[in-house]
Amino acid sequence: MRPGAVALAVSSLIALGAGPPAPPPLPARMADTGGGTQLITAVAPERASTTGTVSWWDRGGDGRWVRRGFAPARFGANGLAAGASRKQGTSTTPTGLYGLPYAFGIKAAPRGTAYRYRRVHRDSWWCQDNDSRSYNRWSEPRAADCRAAEAEQLITYRAQYAHALVIGFNYARPVRGRGAGIFLHVNGRGPTAGCVSVPEDAMRQILTWADPARRPHIAVGTTSGKTAVTRL
Repeated sequence: MRPGAVALAVSSLIALGAGPPAPPPLPARMADTGGGTQLITAVAPERASTTGTVSWWDRGGDGRWVRRGFAPARFGANGLAAGASRKQGTSTTPTGLYGLPYAFGIKAAPRGTAYRYRRVHRDSWWCQDNDSRSYNRWSEPRAADCRAAEAEQLITYRAQYAHALVIGFNYARPVRGRGAGIFLHVNGRGPTAGCVSVPEDAMRQILTWADPARRPHIAVGTTSGKTAVTRL
């Protein structure tokens, strides 16, 4: 067949919808999704990025993943870092696959929220003191061995903690110096101190979508490289 005829044939196939198949949805290309039927992905273009995209997905009975929503996301002021080697105080968002233990907020839970939702009060703190037995835990009131300078008084972050989900980074068996208080929360004025943030409307959508019975996880990573979300 002449080159011109080949090009014409390819063009005809594309016009008929017979072009290259679309790639599988992101969760189908991941090494691990946590074993549940819901997943949140938080993906940045590269490790130095402070912005990216959060998407939330359902896996149907046929095993196929369907994206239910997405929103622009913000990451740490110093980008992302591998969760296994991250250092506290670096303003980096830890990459990895994590559970979502519970939700909390200064505002009431959006109607339809199925997750356990803890309301923030004036004496609600998140301890980040490496010397405290309450390290990386909610403390209400603040634990005696948790210094105020090494803790967040949650109610003072009125925009960010209007609604939030705890990300299970360094949570089950906390490693001192690894990091504490990593959440999926509402946007503040700019990049985060290590959390993932989205617009408030998106956060409310996520809370009404998430079903703890379906064991949702969050996967945080980059589009490529050693911290690629597909390699988690």
